[in-house]
Amino acid sequence: MSLLPRRLAASFFTALFSLLAAGCATGDECDPRYAASPQIGGECRFRNMPNPQALPSESGWKIWSRFLTGSKQGTVPVDPIPVRRLDRAALDTLDPAANHVVRLGHSSHLLKLHGKYWLIDPVFSERASPVQWFGPKRFHAPPITLAELPPIEGLILSHDHYDHLDLGAIDALRARVQRYFVPLGVGARLRDAGVAPERIEEFDWWQASRHGAVQLTATPSQHFSGRTLRDRDSTLWASWVIESGGERIFYSGDSGYFPGFAQIGERFGGFDLALMENGAYDSYWPAVHMTPEQTVQAFRDLRGKLLYLVHNSTFDLAFHTWRDPLDRAAALAQDQAIALATPEIGEVLTLGQPRTNVRWWKDLR
Repeated sequence: MSLLPRRLAASFFTALFSLLAAGCATGDECDPRYAASPQIGGECRFRNMPNPQALPSESGWKIWSRFLTGSKQGTVPVDPIPVRRLDRAALDTLDPAANHVVRLGHSSHLLKLHGKYWLIDPVFSERASPVQWFGPKRFHAPPITLAELPPIEGLILSHDHYDHLDLGAIDALRARVQRYFVPLGVGARLRDAGVAPERIEEFDWWQASRHGAVQLTATPSQHFSGRTLRDRDSTLWASWVIESGGERIFYSGDSGYFPGFAQIGERFGGFDLALMENGAYDSYWPAVHMTPEQTVQAFRDLRGKLLYLVHNSTFDLAFHTWRDPLDRAAALAQDQAIALATPEIGEVLTLGQPRTNVRWWKDLR
């Protein structure tokens, strides 16, 4: 890393830490709804389920120091990421009697569930950061703009990190989203952003709700939360089970590998489609993101039919190459005869319909 980028990075992190330190804390009193949660620990902080196999992360100081001074190779693509442009007319022609999943980038997805549109973790901002002048920058534009999105029946959030909760998108969509489904505590983020409280449902793990023809269940994940230096784990994180028209979709959110995947698979009896985290792993934080090998094992634990890889190819959030998650997971899926989906950005996947999977990244640098 040259001296100039280091100075820019130091300037960014100095400003970032100043901003985060000034961020609001959650207060001294614990909301009764959170205090009753089995996931709550001391000081009204949420915690992961017990996992003796979970390895500890390095200290925050070591992690941020490495980001400041470490070198990276191949973490950002040289060639353009392919994007299939979407428009409202094309979306409206999708069969209203089926379930469709459209990849928007990173972990963001647009779903059309039997004619109704849903969003998962919509991030449309240029950077996954508390400031838009520095931080992880998108590799590609979204395949559709916020203004072009159709009215949204439901918006699902997995947790409050910047690469999953984009307040710019929340603000732009506020008049077009009927209902929000979020883990405990994340509702406060939305209310602070101007979302009407009566349109927000907050979930603890294993809690379920029906909205129209869709059944939603918040399920465990192994991660953490926070948007400032003072609010770590003040909100819950979750994976989600989405059931529509007799088909079952799992979305992992962010998670390390843990026994909860097997528990979810046993409780629900398997999934037609599993959107699984596959990216941003590192030996410095081994318990909060999965290696490709762990992603594949988690999919097997869930008893999934089709493995759909997410959380890659949009932001530079770790030290592995941008291709590594896709290369390793695809090789494992081939060796283990696992049906794999690696759609291009903007590609539509229709559940139950035959498709030929393409390794779109194989010739890109």
